[in-house]
Amino acid sequence: MNSFLKSCTALTVALTFSGQAIAQVKELGKGEGQVNIVAWPGYIERGETDKGYDWVTSFEKDTGCKVNVKTANTSDEMVALMNEGGFDLVTASGDASLRLVAGKRVQPINTDLVPSWKTVDDRLKDAPWFTVGGVHYGVPYQWGPNVLMYNTEVFKEAPKSWNVVFEEMTLPDGKSNKGRVQAYDGPIHVADAANYLMFHKPELGIKDPYELTEDQYKAALDLLRVQRTLVGRYWHDAAIQVDDFQNEGVVASGSWPYQVNTLVAAKKPVASTVPEEGVTGWADTTMMEADAAHPNCAYMWLEHSLSPKVQGDISAWFGSLPVVPAACKGNELLGEEGCKTNGYDNFEKIKFWKTPVSKCATQNDQCVPYYRWVSDYIGVIGGR
Repeated sequence: MNSFLKSCTALTVALTFSGQAIAQVKELGKGEGQVNIVAWPGYIERGETDKGYDWVTSFEKDTGCKVNVKTANTSDEMVALMNEGGFDLVTASGDASLRLVAGKRVQPINTDLVPSWKTVDDRLKDAPWFTVGGVHYGVPYQWGPNVLMYNTEVFKEAPKSWNVVFEEMTLPDGKSNKGRVQAYDGPIHVADAANYLMFHKPELGIKDPYELTEDQYKAALDLLRVQRTLVGRYWHDAAIQVDDFQNEGVVASGSWPYQVNTLVAAKKPVASTVPEEGVTGWADTTMMEADAAHPNCAYMWLEHSLSPKVQGDISAWFGSLPVVPAACKGNELLGEEGCKTNGYDNFEKIKFWKTPVSKCATQNDQCVPYYRWVSDYIGVIGGR
């Protein structure tokens, strides 16, 4: 952890980029036989969980590139894995992507070698979490919100506020929320607290939950310390959170649509909502390691990942949104209303994850950088 904190400090205190980077791969050759990917759970399925969801087998058959996947449960874990090396691609969220660019762990992408690039949603093509100085350091993969998941037997109506996980209270079933709620085990959760305060304490002057002055940051930490007294477990493993909702009495938590879909499919009393304060969210980018050992297979995967069929299938499985608009129509698994149901029109309402830096636009370059978020959130979880 100490070495990770040091690397975090170096990257986030001065997240600057120099020179005009150029894509390393000029033309594609024969596949190298495999591609190694770091991915979020549920992002790369080969039909082992459900035979209907498989976007790996056909790729392997068509290209001869075997797909090897290492799942990671937090952005910090992804950054650590990429720093260790040995992987070709990573599905990085916005709170990791610029760290990977600044740390020179990923390389620019030659979009001319990805024919389906032209089909990517225009809202994402030049997104600031993977585009630096006009250079694209990846290809968009999926996006979506961090929703409030809740037990429908406890909440007959959807909770209207995130206060059910931030403040001690008696829930509709007459019992306290103490020990029955969860919070995300990642420093980026500080932004969820800040987002809550933006709505309930406007006098703090928070304009962006990832750009916090010292006073705003302190207020967020104080709220998280209150939450610490309520949380039964901090979650980072999606499978464990699913089990906790089924077997451990957890009734409310921030979550991903993936866990919600898993529990609903298992016919458990679970639903999700977007509370009045709004939500944070993620827009994930497939990025290529700077010294990728299998660049040809990696580029083949980038192209494969943008096919409307693959994009629609992932969205149906994960409860996320495709980065290719054409995927919203004609996909058997997603259905004609799948994109609308998953929140395709809520793009502008989501405060997407990004790496906090000291030089910030909304607070006159006086913001608390990410390395502080990392160390202080560890302290909060530890009861400090």
